[in-house]
Amino acid sequence: MTAAADLRLLASARQGDTEALRAALDAGARVEARDQELRSPLLLAALGDHVEAARVLVAAGADVNAQDARHDTAWLVTGVTGSVAMMRVLLAADPAPDLTLRNRFGGISLIPASERGHVAYVGALLQETAIDVDHVNDLGWTALLEAVILGDGGRAQQKVVALLLAAGADRELADSRGTTALEHAERRGFDELATLLRAR
Repeated sequence: MTAAADLRLLASARQGDTEALRAALDAGARVEARDQELRSPLLLAALGDHVEAARVLVAAGADVNAQDARHDTAWLVTGVTGSVAMMRVLLAADPAPDLTLRNRFGGISLIPASERGHVAYVGALLQETAIDVDHVNDLGWTALLEAVILGDGGRAQQKVVALLLAAGADRELADSRGTTALEHAERRGFDELATLLRAR
């Protein structure tokens, strides 16, 4: 019976069906049930940005730091989705998200968010947490470097770079080849980013 309830819980979390989710929990589903990729219901809800489903799971004691087979957590994927609402639901969990947990690339949530130009998320994350703005991932990149290297140099990336610099990001930190964010911006012809990175 528990196995069937677990499957219903995983499915309802994936679909964001809060009513079915509550029914599965009432039927004895384990809040830390896992699918074949070791994804928890909370991680599935976060992936789909199902905020209300995540709120129910957090209230039921779901572990915001539970990692799947790819080392993702509900918290880490908010950096990919850029969901400020989900970020805040997870921040309210007890225990709170571990801001030092790393994804499969050795990164924290700030790095993919900066790459993707999630301006509102980056701003909220820097303001509402003590996340390490200069964390270096396995590729040797910080959030600032990744915003320049993998971004398109457009308005969103410009705003993200400005937010990172305002939060104290070290513009002199170079990648594993010794290239700084400014040098990458200049090489890619991102004039606006280069201007931001030169300013003091």
